[in-house]
Amino acid sequence: MTETAAQAELKEIVKILGALCRRLETIHDQLPVPPQETAMLVGEEEMDVATEVRSTIECVLHDSLRPAIGDLRTAAAYRPQREKEG
Repeated sequence: MTETAAQAELKEIVKILGALCRRLETIHDQLPVPPQETAMLVGEEEMDVATEVRSTIECVLHDSLRPAIGDLRTAAAYRPQREKEG
């Protein structure tokens, strides 16, 4: 595989991951927020399914997917400094 082909493939993967993020955001936004959510998040009450799913989606997006997308997008656009100067 050439470097150009690899970067093109990374750009496609970034699009796919972006679509997955949007799907996760939709799931997150469509789940109900219970009035006792704060108590659940601080451990005062057991989490219900909606709160657990919403919390997990938030963590995955923030900690994993969005940083990965940024890193892959950077790699897909990377050019060595010598190429930029020449």
